[in-house]
Amino acid sequence: MTRQEGKAEEGQLKWWQLSLLGVACTIGTGYFLGSSLALHMGGPSVLIVFILAAIGTYTVFDVLAKMTADHPEKGSFRSYAKRAFGRWAGFSSGWVYWGSELLIMGSQLTALSIFTRFWFPSVPMWVFASVYAVLGLIVIMLGNKGFDSVENVLSVIKIAAILMFIVIAVIALMGWIKGSDGKPEFPHTMQSLFPHGIMGLWSAFIFAFYAYGGIEVLGLMAIRLKNLDEAPKAGRVMLLLLTIMYVISLGLAVTIVSWDAFTPKKSPFITALANYPLPFIPHVFNAVLIIAGFSTMVASLFAVTTMLVTLAEDKDAPPLFARKVKNKHPLYAISLTALGLVASIILALVMPGKIYEYVTTAAGLLLLYNWLFILITAGKLLKLTVFGQVKRFLGMALIGLAVCGTLFHETSRPGFWGSLAFIALIGVVTLVMKVTAWKKKRYSRSVSLKRRRSPV
Repeated sequence: MTRQEGKAEEGQLKWWQLSLLGVACTIGTGYFLGSSLALHMGGPSVLIVFILAAIGTYTVFDVLAKMTADHPEKGSFRSYAKRAFGRWAGFSSGWVYWGSELLIMGSQLTALSIFTRFWFPSVPMWVFASVYAVLGLIVIMLGNKGFDSVENVLSVIKIAAILMFIVIAVIALMGWIKGSDGKPEFPHTMQSLFPHGIMGLWSAFIFAFYAYGGIEVLGLMAIRLKNLDEAPKAGRVMLLLLTIMYVISLGLAVTIVSWDAFTPKKSPFITALANYPLPFIPHVFNAVLIIAGFSTMVASLFAVTTMLVTLAEDKDAPPLFARKVKNKHPLYAISLTALGLVASIILALVMPGKIYEYVTTAAGLLLLYNWLFILITAGKLLKLTVFGQVKRFLGMALIGLAVCGTLFHETSRPGFWGSLAFIALIGVVTLVMKVTAWKKKRYSRSVSLKRRRSPV
């Protein structure tokens, strides 16, 4: 697809609309619940890794946006990996991403169920997971326009919720609302900032990155920009907005309530608000958390379906999944995604205790492996300046630190080994495809060419 063809086919969005969609695809359970895991592991010092994760995320989106501007592709980073290193790279990158998004959806469904049990503690998690899965599939069936409309509305609600929390926290700091824990105070000693030391902070790094998960969805949607050169600006504005909101809101949360009050089973913002006599606010905020989680789950559904369609179009998945009913709905791809959602719901039923921590870690790691490959691909396809190369290597170093940090905590370690097992599985499948199916196709193609060229 040429630049002009891509724009003619998809160019409908302005850069600020893409930024807004990026916020909608990013702010979700990874932040509203995953930040509790980060605080539980690293304490208030996690504010540092949230800033570092923002820098690492920016380096990934920056090169992805530049590749999109240079050569728009529907398959985004998967197509660029294929151009840079060959079919094996596009195949493995696409399927690793597809698997990571399925795990992310499982994590999101679990988190949504946890939030909903705030009101209905006796209802099994799988019931809520099933309802949200069906609603998400309905939104995807509405097509791009329906998806954009829903996500834009939900992004405004999520930003409003974070601003509402910031306002309430500031009012509490001014002493206008009295909490049960006494006078609010930001942790200012080494012990209070780093209660579990540097290793605790390092272990929490992965969950800071996970809070920014969604920028690769922005890459898939960047082809729909009216001006593709504005893709980097859309990403910069989005990430700056997210970082400011994340750091300020988490900083206020650890100020108005002690860090050790946070648990992985409850959003830190619900925990912080529960410290004040505002009986209706936690319920309002919990509703917003559900909206936020549902929004990012729908974004994951969109990404996973789009990726499967592009894989099928490139013959890296059964061609059946590229078929569309009435040239609109890829029902077969959506059906396979639905089966993945069913598997996520079963996991939520079988392992309700630890699934969120394990699945979130594995999903975050698979996502980072893809981000790392995007940076590697950029080194092959882009002519970067010296500063551009420095940024690229900085992003790779930050991602490497986050991945290694998962080995040092019992909560994240199983997710690390699970992610490696999945990578190994994709690697084996890729190798088998390379030495059998793809090799046979190349042989058949070469024989056909020889027959055409040979004289009669």
